[in-house]
Amino acid sequence: MNQVALVGRITKDPILRRLPEGRQQSSFILAVNRNFKNQRGEVEADFVLCTAWGKLAENTVKHCGKGSLIGVGGRIQSRTYEREDRTRAFVTEVIADEVRFLATKKREDENLYGESAGRPQSEAVNGTDEEYVKAHFHLTEKEKEELPIF
Repeated sequence: MNQVALVGRITKDPILRRLPEGRQQSSFILAVNRNFKNQRGEVEADFVLCTAWGKLAENTVKHCGKGSLIGVGGRIQSRTYEREDRTRAFVTEVIADEVRFLATKKREDENLYGESAGRPQSEAVNGTDEEYVKAHFHLTEKEKEELPIF
């Protein structure tokens, strides 16, 4: 049995890629907190490469930005490829069958394909912390209750 279920935050805006055969693909890294603290009392995280295909990739890129909390269900896949310097690289990733949007955050870059042209300037944070969170995060009532600013 090869099944994986992860909940974590996307580390940067995912990018949608159109492959020559017309398929769509997106890879993103998910920061998943460990459920224990280290000797210094800090929670550590693992950074897991995830890949989505087709409509799932398109929806993930469209609705999730850096910091979005998502759940990913899928399988682990390993592969190898040869780098330009002729060394072999090994990759282990989660191939997503399902992505659940738990607390999405707006993308920093509205360009879904990651091209450098048209990157918007970062907006100034005006107003209260509460207004900023409401404008940039989609939180459940339970998550809002746990925030110190509400």
